[in-house]
Amino acid sequence: MLFSTEQREFAAAITRYCHRHLATVAQRDAVTEGGTLANSPQVLADMARNGWLGVSLPAEFGGGGAGFVDECIFLEEAARGLAPITGYSTGLTAAQTYMRWGTDEQKKTIVANITGGRLEAIALSEPGAGSDLAGLRVSARLDGDRYLINGQKTWISAAHVAEHILVLAREDTSGTKHQGMTLLMVPTDAPGLTIRGIATMEPRTCNDIFFSDVAVPVSAVVGEPRNAWKQLMRGLSIERLIIAAMSVGGARRALDDAVAYARKREQFGRPLATFQALRHRLADLATDIELARTFVYDVATKIDAGLEDDLARESAMAKMRCTEVAKHATLEAMQMMGGYGYAREYGMEGQVRRALAPPIYGGTNEIQREIIAKHIGL
Repeated sequence: MLFSTEQREFAAAITRYCHRHLATVAQRDAVTEGGTLANSPQVLADMARNGWLGVSLPAEFGGGGAGFVDECIFLEEAARGLAPITGYSTGLTAAQTYMRWGTDEQKKTIVANITGGRLEAIALSEPGAGSDLAGLRVSARLDGDRYLINGQKTWISAAHVAEHILVLAREDTSGTKHQGMTLLMVPTDAPGLTIRGIATMEPRTCNDIFFSDVAVPVSAVVGEPRNAWKQLMRGLSIERLIIAAMSVGGARRALDDAVAYARKREQFGRPLATFQALRHRLADLATDIELARTFVYDVATKIDAGLEDDLARESAMAKMRCTEVAKHATLEAMQMMGGYGYAREYGMEGQVRRALAPPIYGGTNEIQREIIAKHIGL
């Protein structure tokens, strides 16, 4: 990918910030309460002041007005720098639906929050509806000039730190399972809404959400009532690309750290970097990462050209391959670093933990392979 001078400077600025403030485990601990936060308010505020957040969102609503290539540059470099802003990508994903289907007031609110360093969330999955999302059961009943929402969502990223949750609910059960769904913009402080964290191997990211007659006005509808399925399907290409770009950044960081370790660490009287077995494995990693990275920016360029609705196959390929490259890169780096790769002090174990979930969320990679198979005629 050939970047413009401005884009190269943009990437370099993000790299400098992360190197200055987030290079070590101790520095990251200092802004995440000892590594217990997945999202650092300080880092989000810094990046908001620098004008980096929401770079791809429309200027008419207060965003950066740049293309998705620029957004991928930010996502990649921030992930490479291990910036603790995982909720940003969730908000950016939700924003795609708001920007395409929301009212002007909704768009202004969401863009102002994201560019200001505040987070947004999207609630799709349920205990009985994950990969088969159309099997959802959370209900939204129209009651005069408001909706009453009831049920449970699960595995909802960043809900506990978000301003709003974009909730997919079933309003009408008379049609097929892909019909009758409505998207609603729900404030996280709404009465009857309970958010409960799910303990995982990472700092708190995911949540269960319980709705008990949560009331929102009809103006909270995003897009057309009872037509949410079609709306969501048209925004998935960008969600997959967001995950892919972040995964490329994570893979590059794992390679960077593995190479640095191999150059410094000596065994049998010489640096690890001189052993052919490790050199070739690192060469293979570098090749896999560069191929994945090139593909990400090819898809981003097509999105900027207005081809988003025709990229289901390519975006599924990007999400699937980039997340698996990142997982492989971190596990390889941990193995090459030996015991140090397992020690928290060196940071690689944290990179491994970060790389394990992306092949699952945003549509499992098994689902991505089904999408790809259908597009090649199977």
